[in-house]
Amino acid sequence: MTARGWFLFSLMGVVWGIPYLLIKVAVDDLSPSAVVFARCALGAALLLPFALRRPGLARNVRTRWKPMLAFAVIEIVGPWYTLTDAERHLSSSTAGLLIAGVPIVGVLLSRSLGAAEPLGARRTAGLALGLGGVGVLTVPHLTGGDALSLAEVLVTVVGYATAPLIADRHLGDVPTLHLITPCLALAALVYAPAAVATRPTALPPAGTLAALAALGVVCTAVAFVAFLELIREAGPIRASVITYVNPAVAVAAGALFLDEPLTATVLAAFALILTGSVLANAAERKPAPRRVRWSARQTSRAGGRVESP
Repeated sequence: MTARGWFLFSLMGVVWGIPYLLIKVAVDDLSPSAVVFARCALGAALLLPFALRRPGLARNVRTRWKPMLAFAVIEIVGPWYTLTDAERHLSSSTAGLLIAGVPIVGVLLSRSLGAAEPLGARRTAGLALGLGGVGVLTVPHLTGGDALSLAEVLVTVVGYATAPLIADRHLGDVPTLHLITPCLALAALVYAPAAVATRPTALPPAGTLAALAALGVVCTAVAFVAFLELIREAGPIRASVITYVNPAVAVAAGALFLDEPLTATVLAAFALILTGSVLANAAERKPAPRRVRWSARQTSRAGGRVESP
């Protein structure tokens, strides 16, 4: 990967590690619909002037609207709501750790599409370890409302694993701003009625407003541009590996700013998911080609030629 690719990778590892903290802060005073609407509307408003400066926005939307719609629904409209709603019951560190399963789901999706390498012992072990880590993290929450929240995070994981494949296969030639700006605008329109219906009667606290601003500016406008550029630079599977770094940032942020417990269970789940994700996405070693030794008699029988075995 190039130096530019590593810079984008490092940036995304941090920038998409803090939304879990910001979402947790925001949903204390706002509905999930209001949080998603504010995030998308602010991001779209910031990016629109830059998108309009590059010719072809209307043409790209008109000619590529089907894959763009699929990307918007699978990456933003569905996952951002389910993740935000889940954090009303789950800690930000738990949500961040569960999202670390994205590369594992990406491997399974690639296999179902016939685009992945065959699973060897290493990758199979990685899938097992990663799923074990998810199990360690989720079992204590399988009661009450937490079970529904876990299912919502699973929807988010599947969406985050699927959308980069769509962007890479069907939208690779669409400029980044022409792709993400209409998608954010669409998501904002979808959630606008619910956001208005659930708006608070008083102005939210300054901390909530700051969290919304950071979600819209840093974690949406800046992050999406960087993420789509990373997909183009390194491909969708490598780009999804930022989720190796995200959970560490999410866990650290939750512990530092929200006093979320850093328990042995959380640390064990993190180790299992991280190790499993790395192994599941590692390339299998190809066996060295078998070398055939030819005798002088075999060479002479082949007319002086060394034939392939």
